[in-house]
Amino acid sequence: DLRPPVISLALQPGSGLFMAVLIQMTIAGKSLIGGNMEMALAANLTASSRLRQDTAGIPGFSCRSCRVALVSVKTNLPSSMLPKVMSKFLDSTLQKVLPGLLCPAVDAVLNLVNAKFTTMTSEIPLGSAGTLQYALLNPPLMNETFIELDLKTILHQKEGKEVDLPTDQPSLVSLPPKRDAATQLILSANFLSAELSVLQASFNLEISNDTVLGLPPLGTTMLGALIPEISRVLPPSQLLVIEMREAKAPVVTITPEKSFVQLFSTAEFWVSSSDSALESLFVLDVDSNLEVQFAVAEEKLQLSLALQSLSRVALASSSLGTFDELPLTGLLADVIRVAYVPSINRVLRGGIPLPDLLGITYGQATLSGFQVG
Repeated sequence: DLRPPVISLALQPGSGLFMAVLIQMTIAGKSLIGGNMEMALAANLTASSRLRQDTAGIPGFSCRSCRVALVSVKTNLPSSMLPKVMSKFLDSTLQKVLPGLLCPAVDAVLNLVNAKFTTMTSEIPLGSAGTLQYALLNPPLMNETFIELDLKTILHQKEGKEVDLPTDQPSLVSLPPKRDAATQLILSANFLSAELSVLQASFNLEISNDTVLGLPPLGTTMLGALIPEISRVLPPSQLLVIEMREAKAPVVTITPEKSFVQLFSTAEFWVSSSDSALESLFVLDVDSNLEVQFAVAEEKLQLSLALQSLSRVALASSSLGTFDELPLTGLLADVIRVAYVPSINRVLRGGIPLPDLLGITYGQATLSGFQVG
C-alpha cells in the first residue's frame, strides 16, 4: 500500500533540478513465525538531474544520481522478534530492493517532462505561407528561482527557403524584471518582423470598385481630376484597378507606449482597355506607418494593424511620363485604410504560434512592450 508521495523540488544554479520525495508505504504478508505481518515504512528518495541541450536544440533532463534512505520502520511483530527479523529484513531486502523499485520512477517522471519539451520544437504550419519552429539557441541557464531558455526561431517560407534572423540576444540587464511565480516569454521585434516577412506574399491585393465599400469611385475620371496633366492621355470613364504588393520585408518596432509596423509597398495603377485587358499606367512606392495592437487567443499571438500615416509616396515608373504624385496621397491613404489594412488583418487572424513550454497556457497572459536600448 503506497501513499501519495510528498515531493519537494529545488533548482540548482548552473546545474539542474534537485528532487526530494518522502515515500510512505505499508508492506503486508506472512511472517516467519506464522500469522500476518504488516510493516509501515518511510523512506527519503533524493535525486539530482541535469538540464541539457541535445544536438537538435531540444532541452531535456537526465538523472545524475538517485539515493534511497530509510527514515522509519514500524511493524506489528512482537517486540522479542523485532531486532533479529528487522535487521535481516532491512539488510537483505529493503536496502537492496527499494532503490531498484523507486529510482526508475525518477527516470519515468523526467521522460514525461522531456516529452513535453519535444513538443516545443515541433514544426508548426503558418497557414499556407510557411512553417515556424522553436529550438534552443544556447544551453539552458539555471537560477535559484527560475530556468532561462534562450530560444531561436526557425522560419521557412512555403518554398522551403529559411528566413535569416539576427541571433544577437539582448542582455539580461536590458530586459524587464522577472516577476515572481510567473513564466515570462519575451519575443523580439526582429522575430515579429521576420514572421511578417513570411506572410507578406499573402498581403498582395487587387483593389477596384467592387473590392470594398467606402472607397471613392476608382476610375480615370477621378484620376484625371487629381492629376490634370495626365487627364489628356487617359481614356475617360474607364475603371481603375490598384494592385498593392509588399516590396520589402515589414519592420516591427516595439516601445513601452506603442508598437508600430512599417510597410514598404508598391501601388500599381491599371486601367481596363476597350478589350477588357489591363494596361499598367504607373507604379508608386508607398511607405506607411501602422500602429499594431497585440492580443493572445488560442495559444497564439494576435496582431491587428491600423494605419497612422504615409511616410513616403514616390513615382517608381510610369507609362504616362513624369507627374507630381503628391495629389494621390489622400487617395492612397483611403485605399490602404479601407481596403488594404483590413485585408492584411484577415491574414493575421491566423496568429503567431507561441512555444509550448511544458504545457503552459497563455490564455491569462499579460502583454507589455519594452524597448532594448
